[in-house]
Amino acid sequence: MKNKKIVIIDETLREGMQYRGLMFSLPQRLKILEFQEQLKVDICQAGYPPAHDLEAETIRTLCHHAQKDKYNIRIAAMGRANIHDAAILLDTHVTDLHFHLHMKNDETKDNLDQILHDLSKTIGFIRKERPNAAISIAMLDIGRSDDHILDQCISFLSRHHIDILSLPDTSGIMAPNQIFEKINKLSSKTGDTRISIHCHNDMGMASANSVMGILAGGRVLEASALGIGERNGIADLYTVAKTLQDQGFDINLNTDDITTFKAYYQYVDSIIYEQTHDHLLTANTPVFGNAVKTHVAGTHAGGDFGNISEEKFYLNLLCGKHLVQKYLNLHKIPHDEKKIKEITLKIKTQSCTLNRRLTRDEVKAVAASF
Repeated sequence: MKNKKIVIIDETLREGMQYRGLMFSLPQRLKILEFQEQLKVDICQAGYPPAHDLEAETIRTLCHHAQKDKYNIRIAAMGRANIHDAAILLDTHVTDLHFHLHMKNDETKDNLDQILHDLSKTIGFIRKERPNAAISIAMLDIGRSDDHILDQCISFLSRHHIDILSLPDTSGIMAPNQIFEKINKLSSKTGDTRISIHCHNDMGMASANSVMGILAGGRVLEASALGIGERNGIADLYTVAKTLQDQGFDINLNTDDITTFKAYYQYVDSIIYEQTHDHLLTANTPVFGNAVKTHVAGTHAGGDFGNISEEKFYLNLLCGKHLVQKYLNLHKIPHDEKKIKEITLKIKTQSCTLNRRLTRDEVKAVAASF
């Protein structure tokens, strides 16, 4: 387990504001930070201070609040990998400085050398101003980057003892096996620098890709509540963390506190709905949606699914006698247990005739007819 410790970066506040122009007020950010602290998130990526002076002031306020209330969570902010943005991040008093730096595959060797030289000056500036600062560099879009550029960047960052190297699938075009192969090959070259996994959801693969990235050697997970982020979002915080934890990874995030997690998701969803008029927390949201414990086919009704306290059954032509029995018992509908086979057949026949599921009153009428 010693080599399986995974650090969780919750990007709900920073990446989340790239979801359809969503904006979080200061009170909302403080509430979200409170949820993250309660759930034992390791790092909150709180925002992008170089975007505006008011954004920088908001991050500074979050840092002060966390320090005043003696939070365990570390506060991070993101900017471009240059001295100008580094100075802004340092002025907010964040403990973790996250930067992005993207290079094209057609960069000449001289241009690439210059970019890395400038980056070394930024790193040196940070180390001089705040020796204990944790530095993360997000480089490239690994789905579109040539291996020789990745290798050169990783070699450079390892020599400069960067804390975290984020390798984002920014375009969201990779499949789980591709993520695994890429991260597995690169993880042996990073030395003490931890690889962070940041996957976008354009193809609906972000959470699966994030799991595979960690299995391949990543040691930091970047995710958000409900997977909110640019375009179609990023990996979902709960489902990825829970999947990894169930496979033996050591994670501080308290996935067992399902009540707080659901309240966190409901709170974020309420803000989303207020600003976009759409819900992301819907009936079929994994784990937290109401559809998780709804059953139609009897073969699925024997397990323990989701966190809904009360199962719901819907009867149509696919129901079986055991599911019908559960439905009748759940709704306290009087019936002759010896006639359950006949009741089931009539329910199925009536469903076929009506081309829909039966209502409770209709099921009650069927049961009363025997």
